[in-house]
Amino acid sequence: MGIAKHASFQHPVAISQVMVNFAARYGVDVQTCLLGTGILEAQLRDADALIAREQEMRLIENLMLALPDVPALGFELGLRYNVATFGIWGFALRTSRNLREAIQYALRYLPLSTAYCRLAIFCDQHEYGTSLDASAIPHHLRQFLLERDMATSIRLFDELALSGLHVLRLEFQGKPPAHADRIEALSGIAPHYECSRNAIVLRRQDAELPLPMYDVHLVRLLEEQCRAQLERRQVGGITGQVRQLLLGATGLAAPFEEVASQLAMAPRSLHRRLTEEGTSFRNLVDAERKQLAGQLLENTEMKQEEMAFQLGYGDPTAFARAFRRWFGQSPSEYRKVSRR
Repeated sequence: MGIAKHASFQHPVAISQVMVNFAARYGVDVQTCLLGTGILEAQLRDADALIAREQEMRLIENLMLALPDVPALGFELGLRYNVATFGIWGFALRTSRNLREAIQYALRYLPLSTAYCRLAIFCDQHEYGTSLDASAIPHHLRQFLLERDMATSIRLFDELALSGLHVLRLEFQGKPPAHADRIEALSGIAPHYECSRNAIVLRRQDAELPLPMYDVHLVRLLEEQCRAQLERRQVGGITGQVRQLLLGATGLAAPFEEVASQLAMAPRSLHRRLTEEGTSFRNLVDAERKQLAGQLLENTEMKQEEMAFQLGYGDPTAFARAFRRWFGQSPSEYRKVSRR
């Protein structure tokens, strides 16, 4: 598929929207969730918007800080995701022949999901399942994301099989946490701890049961779409790293020298690398500002002065000039047309 070995991938903002909605149920507002993420409220309403992994992780940190006393927070959040959350990827799973093929398909295009754990399939004469390796996740997020990935998987399995699936065991490598009973209450499955792996274990015969929406022709079509999405979301090379910094905590107003410092590079070296990849720092900043400006005008009532500041301009006049260069009209004209 041409995916670089060490590439990172952007995630659909719909995954973050689920977290924001989940937090709202506990009284946490949107601003608290998005603090320091670089994600705009307008982006949450854009079905095509993509965010960097670092932005999503900051949102997760905000959620954990806002709700420290909610037991099994990650597990409960994971149960909020469903097949529809993941768009084409989820639809492709739904149209697979059986759960075994759906899992194989899921792993092939795993970056299109919300998973942070590395997943693998295991199988013997009687059992079938997926193991989850959380060792690459930062330590302070590890348990939360392990439990979220596990709960999301259970939710998807259940939805794909139309609730006709029986999970034999949930296995965890660590010692039982204080919220072990809460996990059992949420899932209806007694978790096992101090195991040799983190895993969801099914009966092999259940993995072979046909799924009700199987469509061989649709599977092929959706696979092409998944492949295309995977390519689109790939963030490789220096260009991708710079874009992630601009959209993250560094911000669109960051000077070139600061971005180079964040990447532990000399400014001259960064300039050369970007040139080799067919772009420049100015072009990247310009492209991100253009995209965000359009989203803000279409989806918010933000004033032009605030927008200029949000996009890293020193004054509204400079922003207005740039906007007319991008779209051939003023911001107010653009807003009127888009609302019409």
